[in-house]
Amino acid sequence: MNFVDALKDAWEELWHHRMRTTLTLLGMIFGVGAVIAMLSIGEGAEREALKLVDSMGLRNIIVKAKPMDEQQLKEVREHSNGLSIRDVEVLSNTLEYIEISSAEKKMKTYLVISNGVTSDASVFGVSPSHFTLSGFDAIQGAFFSTKHNNAFEQVAVIGAITAENFYSEQNPIGQLIKVNHVWVRVIGVIENKQLDKNEFQGIKLGGENNRIFIPIKTAIKKFKSPPLNNELDTFKLQIKEGISPYLAAIGIEKLLSLRHGDVDDFEIVIPAKLMAQHQETRQIFTIVMSAVASISLLVGGIGIMNIMLATVLERTKEIGLLRAVGARQKDIMNLFMVESLTVSAIGGVLGILLGFIIAQIIASYANWKIGFSFLSIILSVGVCALVGLVFGIFPARKAAKMDPIEALQRD
Repeated sequence: MNFVDALKDAWEELWHHRMRTTLTLLGMIFGVGAVIAMLSIGEGAEREALKLVDSMGLRNIIVKAKPMDEQQLKEVREHSNGLSIRDVEVLSNTLEYIEISSAEKKMKTYLVISNGVTSDASVFGVSPSHFTLSGFDAIQGAFFSTKHNNAFEQVAVIGAITAENFYSEQNPIGQLIKVNHVWVRVIGVIENKQLDKNEFQGIKLGGENNRIFIPIKTAIKKFKSPPLNNELDTFKLQIKEGISPYLAAIGIEKLLSLRHGDVDDFEIVIPAKLMAQHQETRQIFTIVMSAVASISLLVGGIGIMNIMLATVLERTKEIGLLRAVGARQKDIMNLFMVESLTVSAIGGVLGILLGFIIAQIIASYANWKIGFSFLSIILSVGVCALVGLVFGIFPARKAAKMDPIEALQRD
């Protein structure tokens, strides 16, 4: 009997015992479905995390001013002036592993208007390098330069949503926007960079699409800020390639602490560390889900063994007849191994379909992103084949070792 004949025989036997086969398949179906759903959700989470971390930059280190009330600020200001442009300059000039730096300050606004249209866009003063560190491209015009910044020029780069709100039917480049009492001229529009989430590991992200960016020195000079406030809200430092962000952060923290009189008025965020924490959480999730899926596959494997043992008993005379007409032990074993693999293959295919459905349902209700990969399908098919092979060996060997005379005589 060749493989095709063995496959036809296996299918006819399984179809003859449809109910028993269906019950046996359930363990395999749910086990494989759990694996596919788990890997799909994990893949989606990984892609989303990479996208979010990419917006912060894996080689970046972010220094943020700690939020404080007025009383705390009064006490802190006796020893520290808070985050400032001078901090960024000192760090960049002192620590050789800092490649690029960028400062940021959110301006308090009461009016943002252009062409008679008001907007709720946020206004930020940023360094010219801010756009490079954030991975933005200009879809119209260009970003402002160090020359614009040093000359305190009143220019602006706006987000795509801000441009649409103000200038839906005209070119935004060269248009004027009034921010409080200051007029700024639009010289660039950044790409519409959508993020699926606005937060990662507690860090706020996104929002650039509805922002107005002006040079940081222009912002500090032209807009008033309460005297106790920090000159900067945050700044980013990009570390040279090959340097550990963790070690770099230690040097940055020590130097800043010296400049701030050992006052704890800032915090350091390391995107690479956030990514590592996310991957650790995902790994725990994967281990737990794999354990659950493994139990289900184990149950499915035991079911395959049971149905194969029952089949061996039912087909004892057939086995004896095959042996009597010249079938070898290898032929009998192959016959039952093909049947076992057929059961596991059917369970695997149905499990893959169920896994896709489960992943879609979870994504819809939990608002999670999912990602299907060829690896997950290959892994599931491989696991199914392995289960069918392992749990089919014993019944197949039992059938192959039957004495043909005793098999023919058995009732």
